[in-house]
Amino acid sequence: MKLINDNGCGWLNQLPKRLNIKSLNKDLISDYLIIGAGFTGLSSARKLSEINKNNKIIVVDAQLAGEGGSSRNSGYLVDTTLNDGFTSNKDIENYKKKVKIYELGIKAVKKYIKEYQVDCEWNESGKYFASSKIQDENKAKSFSKLLTNLNYENKILFNDELQKKLGTSFYNVAVYTTGGILLNPGKLVRSMIDTLPENVDLFENTQLLNWNKSNDKIICQFENNKIETKKIIFCTNGFLRSLNVKKNYSFPITLTASMTRSLTEKEFKHIGSPREWGVLPIRPMGATIRLTKDKRILIRNTAEVKNPNSMNLNDLTNRVKLHNLGIKKRFPNLPENIIENSWSGVVCRSGNGSQIFEKLDDNIYVAGCYNGSGIGTGTLFGEQIALIASNQQSEEIPIIESRKKPNWLLPQPFLNIGIYSRLAYERFKARSEI
Repeated sequence: MKLINDNGCGWLNQLPKRLNIKSLNKDLISDYLIIGAGFTGLSSARKLSEINKNNKIIVVDAQLAGEGGSSRNSGYLVDTTLNDGFTSNKDIENYKKKVKIYELGIKAVKKYIKEYQVDCEWNESGKYFASSKIQDENKAKSFSKLLTNLNYENKILFNDELQKKLGTSFYNVAVYTTGGILLNPGKLVRSMIDTLPENVDLFENTQLLNWNKSNDKIICQFENNKIETKKIIFCTNGFLRSLNVKKNYSFPITLTASMTRSLTEKEFKHIGSPREWGVLPIRPMGATIRLTKDKRILIRNTAEVKNPNSMNLNDLTNRVKLHNLGIKKRFPNLPENIIENSWSGVVCRSGNGSQIFEKLDDNIYVAGCYNGSGIGTGTLFGEQIALIASNQQSEEIPIIESRKKPNWLLPQPFLNIGIYSRLAYERFKARSEI
């Protein structure tokens, strides 16, 4: 099925329309071919260009560049996570390795925006892991203790203080961590498109249909043309399975989100005129909520196994009902029908919360499966997989390669049965947190 460029994403709709969009219209030969033009693919192309100034580098994307998961997320550049399965005592070392990768990802993004003077609404505001259930206090305390032992600054907050910070009385307990960053993902990924080097060709709305290796060449077939390349890097994240790349180690999950119009001065004052903030759920499958710089409320409270290529309008309309309900539970005095944009997007998961980063074969490389932390980790992995594909090393590569590797997953239909069951269980437990 062909991927669709929909126009529902609130981050993208704030940006000017792009011009001079090119699709593949003839057979080509390249030194490097990158499949996927999100944070990973664009960062990989930029790094390859620095190393190999005289090489021919091509990036292709089945949709418009940057308009997949890279701009359809909630805009969190995370330093720590709570619901990734690495917080038990036996996995403390793996958790430490994972947050080290997050730290390197933040540094990679920060270096990029400083070098190119990018305005992506960068805000080192930290983030809240919150719950409306006071019985989640024990989980909050346990997580706070873990963070403290790892020297991550944090604080446990309760209802009254949370209401002052967030402008809502919905939450009863939260762990605030100082290291997280909020930003506008659409602006960030758009800047990566605009700053692509001259020796990089970008082809959009150009879907890879199949690929195979023949001797030392990789032949990639598209709708009407083909590209022959010396080396290929797969950066398609949630679509790795559909390209038969590490298909038994990752799976896509479809998420939906909505963003309101900007609150009026009266509405904003009514909720206490809080500073920009971001809330992640203590309970898996709870809602992710943000108050943006321009006073919009973003909510994401659905995750499900769906066709990752598209979500039909009826399904999206039903998800928006849940978004309206989630906003109303938190801000009952705001008007009805203030949602301005709604969209779906795909996140890539592994069975144990780890990422994919490796050389698959001579001249074939892959980076992806970020488990919801693709802004920083995707930028970092894109740069570092480019180094590996160029037969170079760095201080970051051994750190990335020391992480726990993704575990093997059951084949279909058993995999989807397991995912459906787990999501249903977590959705039931988090039903109060939508």
